[in-house]
This record gives sequence, structure tokens and C-alpha cells, in this order.
Amino acid sequence: MALLDASSVNKSYGGVTALRDVSFELRGGEVHALVGENGAGKSTLVGIFAGRVPPDSGVISIDGVPVTDHAPSSARAHGVHAIYQQPALFPDLSVAENIALSLESQSPLAPVNWRRRRLQARDLLARAAASIDPERTVSSLSIAEQQLVAIATAVGARARVLILDEPTACLSAPEIDALFALVGELRGQGAGIIYISHKLDELPRIADRVTVLRDGRRVETREMAAAPAAELIRLMVGRELSAIFPKQDVAPGATAVEGRGLGCRRTGLHDVDFTIRAGEILGVAGLIGSGRTALAQTLFGLEPAEAGQILLGGRAVAIDAPATARALGIAYVPEDRGRCGVIGAMSVAENVTLTDLASVSSRGFVNREREDRVAEHSCERLGIKTRGVRAAVSELSGGNQQKVAVAKWLSRGARVMILDEPTQGVDVGAKAEIHRLVSEMAADGLAVMLISSDLPEVLGMSDRVAVMAGGTIVGTMNRGDATPEKILSMSLGGMRQAGTS
Repeated sequence: MALLDASSVNKSYGGVTALRDVSFELRGGEVHALVGENGAGKSTLVGIFAGRVPPDSGVISIDGVPVTDHAPSSARAHGVHAIYQQPALFPDLSVAENIALSLESQSPLAPVNWRRRRLQARDLLARAAASIDPERTVSSLSIAEQQLVAIATAVGARARVLILDEPTACLSAPEIDALFALVGELRGQGAGIIYISHKLDELPRIADRVTVLRDGRRVETREMAAAPAAELIRLMVGRELSAIFPKQDVAPGATAVEGRGLGCRRTGLHDVDFTIRAGEILGVAGLIGSGRTALAQTLFGLEPAEAGQILLGGRAVAIDAPATARALGIAYVPEDRGRCGVIGAMSVAENVTLTDLASVSSRGFVNREREDRVAEHSCERLGIKTRGVRAAVSELSGGNQQKVAVAKWLSRGARVMILDEPTQGVDVGAKAEIHRLVSEMAADGLAVMLISSDLPEVLGMSDRVAVMAGGTIVGTMNRGDATPEKILSMSLGGMRQAGTS
């Protein structure tokens, strides 16, 4: 008997069909991968399993018993726990408090045993391989750390059905290994895991079976051993995908941006040296906490450098705020596009022109026709799929939102583009399109800094690879010399040196 079974599930939103006659089975002690492009129906299906979305028709059963109450509380009561890309945590509470809120059921008038809370949180975090202080507020955590907190909470709740939505999107290789070990432990205890990921290369390591969705329909379910990545891509997109990493060979120009001895005590950045030439893509790899995002924030003036120099075109510049960086032609697309990259409630046109309102304004008023023309040109150039430039960005898929985040800088004429996890959480088709766009930016003469936790992306798209550890760059390799083993060795070696210094 299946642990969880869905039979002929249908769901529509207005006139749009999200799921059509979808069936899915999860066995106890199994990892069942669920793959498909953005918009294929994955989020709707797992939303139904988690009680967040009521189906229009179809039957959901747990241990052979049909579920009649489609609500999150009912799903949790059946042992179904979902962990999404953006974990649902209280940002102003501590890690220990967040874990306790999900696990404790005592009366609100009962005294709180803070020591027990901290010990419980520390134990669960250790089981999730998360070296996070339980006293830290959630708002101070990275997205990857928040995911680990959510996983630790599910472990504490003894989840029987665990839904993991892109759990490794921004984890490093050792952290992925630790997560997979935990998943293996839960599988051995009889739990069933639904594993959603766009990283097809990691599925053979973790999944027993895989189901492919396309356009709201189940295309096929296979044993993982009989589903190579190339075949999964064909099933997902309905066509052959010739190149995930369409890197163009570009002859680099003069040095566009350079860092000499950069340091910032607040972020732990120190002694950072690097150069990026016009037309070059510098990949930046490293473990979480290595300083990759801190370096990006320093270059963009969010955390100004307290030591060293930044040079643009050979000229030293003082970047003390994002407005200064913007005026100098430096663009930054952060890893959390939902909070920092785009404004979901605003239209595509408003987002695209946000960094250069002067070009579409006159006497303090925005010229909507001019704004629309700029946005339409950007949509055509970047292949942004939208029902119109006045559509809200929140309506777009993750890949198209990322393109809008890039478009607002290209319309301004950026010279240096900093991309932090540019393909995090987007499907394989959108990933190839974003890679094509990055390659075209370099071909147009931009200096690109590509920060990514996805080693195939770093290796496939970079001209050179800089490895960070302990707040500094511990080594730089040319494209032909870089391998996953060398990058990981340098990352771990740099961590050990930082720990003993």
C-alpha cells in the first residue's frame, strides 16, 4: 500500500488548467523525485498534498484512507510537512523560537523552559547538519540557512511525508552531502520524501523513482536508474535541449573592474584581490559563508569597503552607497530576487525602468508610452514571457522574474554586472535562456561576476573561477584548469586556514 496516493487530481484557476488528471504515488521508505519546467504543475500538486491548495476533483489518500479535510493543519496531522524555497518562518523570532512554535503544544499560560528549547533546537539543527546558533534571529539567516532550520523542524516533528522543494538550490557540496545523508536516514525510518529539483544531475544520487510533469499533466513515472538526464530534459520540455551552458568564446578586453586588498570588518571580508576584464565572466565559487555575497555587496556599496581599493577602468573609486555604484555603471542582481531583485506588485514596465527613471520621465512625471517602449524592447531582447508589460511581475515564472531583474540594469547601460545565484530555483529551460543572456552580456563587452553554488554552472559559464573561503579569495583558476575537485579542495583548505589563523 502506498504511503501517499493521488488519483486523477484536477485543479484550475479561472480558465487556466494547472493540473489535469494527475496521478502520483509515494511509497514509504522512498525518495520520489518530481520534475518539470516552471508552470508544469509541481507547486500546485505539492500544495494540494500539503493542504494549502484544495483540488477541484480527484482523491488524495494517506495509508489508503481518503483525505476529506484539505487544510494545512490536517496535512500536518497526517505527518505531511513541506519545505519550500522560501521557508515560512517568523523573521523577528530566534531559530529556537521558530522550531518550538512548530513542535510545542503546551498552554500559552505555561512557563517556557528556555534551556530545553535551546537544547532541542541545537540537537535538531545538528541532525540537519546545520551549524547555526539557536539564538540567532531568522532575519539574519541566509535562505540556505532558513531551509536548514525548516528541515530541522520537520525532523523534530517526525514527518512521515516530507516535501523538499529545491532544497539544494544554494547549498554547497559538503552541505548537500550532509542533507542527502539525513534524507537517507529518514528514508531508512520509513518516511516518504517528495524531492523537487531542477538539478537533474543530483537525482540519481538521492531518488528511487522520478515523475515528470509537463503542462499540468503527468508525462511519465520511471525508476530513476532508467531516466538519464538527457531523457528527463526531453520529457520535461517536449524537445531536445542541445545546450544548458551556451558559453560564447569572447576575446577579453582591458581590465574593467579590479579589487586590491578589499576588506570589511562587518562582513568578515579581508585581503580580497581580483580582476575582471571587459567581455569576461569571472565565476565565484565557495561554501556558504565564504564571503561571496559579502564581496558583491561591497562592490555595490551595500557594505562599503573599509580597506583596500576598487578600480574601474584603472581609476580608483570610492563606492560608499548603491547610488554611487549605479552611477559608475555597476549593476547587482541579488540571490533573493523576491525581496531584493524585483518588486512583485509593480508591473514589468515599472520594474524594467526602475533604475533609470530619468530616461522615461519629464518634469517629474513618468511618460507611460516611453516606459512601455523601453520595457517592450527589453522583453523582446531577453525573451521575457508575459501577457503584457503592464502585467505584475508576481505573475511571471521565476525564470522570467530573473530576466526582469537583469533587464532593469541592461536598459541603463551597465558596464559591470554582478549576478548572485542567477539561476537559483528556475527550470532547465529557463536556466539555458539565462545562461545565453549572460554569455551575450559578456559578448557585448560587460564584465560579469557570476556567483553560484552550482558548480556545473560555474564551470560551464566562466572564463576564470575564483574560489572564496573565510572571507577572501584563496585561489583563481582558468576555465580549462578548474574542476569540481579542485574547487572543493581549495574551499575546504581555505576554511581550515581561516579556522587556525
